[in-house]
Amino acid sequence: MSAPSRLERQLAFLAEIDALKSVERMTRVIGGARRENSAEHSWHLAVMAGLLAEYAPEGCDPGRAARMLLIHDIVEVDAGDAFCFDERANLGREERERQAAERIFGLLPADQAQDLRALWEEFEHGDTPDARYAAALDRLQGMLQNLHNEGGTWLEHDVPRAKVLARLEPVRTGAPDLWPFVQEVVDRLRPAASRAAGSGDRAHGSDAGPEAAPARKRGAEAPQR
Repeated sequence: MSAPSRLERQLAFLAEIDALKSVERMTRVIGGARRENSAEHSWHLAVMAGLLAEYAPEGCDPGRAARMLLIHDIVEVDAGDAFCFDERANLGREERERQAAERIFGLLPADQAQDLRALWEEFEHGDTPDARYAAALDRLQGMLQNLHNEGGTWLEHDVPRAKVLARLEPVRTGAPDLWPFVQEVVDRLRPAASRAAGSGDRAHGSDAGPEAAPARKRGAEAPQR
């Protein structure tokens, strides 16, 4: 049996990442009707990368950052989405995502696998202007949803103000001109999010909060490396 052609490998990858549409995130779409999925999240971020390019840090290529954002959560096809404020759900997340990257990018022809894997790792390390801008938008998008959902997950899980600000910190370096807006939003929403102060942090303790959103189940026929 002959090895898969270049086109066959590319099409196999494209079919595989369709599953990202089935990975639910904790954040709800604006209006709160349902939870957002990871494919929608990635698309929204790519649009933001171009639209907000004037706020990118010096040396950033917003188009490259958009490309980075389109693939940054592909690993969630296998690893699922872990709610950022749930410590238990995040245990072992980096290793789960590393294994997912190995398998999923490995479906591609070698040159494209290397290119996209390197772009994904650059985002994870966060050391370049492109990665810092991408990380800032990744944080900003969830904040915008919470803003339009009257506190959203911050209120739902009683997230302390300090943890909200720590989560949003990448905006300070990745899109510094937007940091005053971030502070304004947190100042506006945090009182509502903290109305149950002293009642416990449901989303942060070892017995608290939702588990990682499940990855879709792969059938036995799914390609393996």
